[in-house]
Amino acid sequence: MTPMSGTTKKLRYLALISHVMLLLWVTVWQFTLVTERVYSTIFLTLFYLLPLLLPLRGIVAGKPYTHAWANFVVLFYVIHGFTVLYAIPQERSYAIVELILAAAMFTGCTGFARLRGRELGLGLKKLKEEMKEEKAFFDGDNNAEK
Repeated sequence: MTPMSGTTKKLRYLALISHVMLLLWVTVWQFTLVTERVYSTIFLTLFYLLPLLLPLRGIVAGKPYTHAWANFVVLFYVIHGFTVLYAIPQERSYAIVELILAAAMFTGCTGFARLRGRELGLGLKKLKEEMKEEKAFFDGDNNAEK
């Protein structure tokens, strides 16, 4: 297995800890701190907790690909946090905590996916290299037909 640099480890732990903290925070917020419950418990679980549970296994395992797509999940919580910040004044402090945790998770996931991907050689080729390979491939096919 390819060794992990110190910076990569720190970003992995930032992603992991902030992910778990966001999961716990959303649970506490939606199930204990909200005084007026408008939605059912099942809806709240599916809408607020399930998206965070989907990438949990891969994040715990330290998979760069999971960290990369988990950023799409965390964007939902960023949007939710800004919406609550604007629309519900009595829950602004809750939204700020959510936004801080979501930003930490986004930073950790992005940095870990990028650095660990490079360490494992999973990076994308540069467009210039890709174009050169395609040109050589198609030029080779055209010459073979003639």
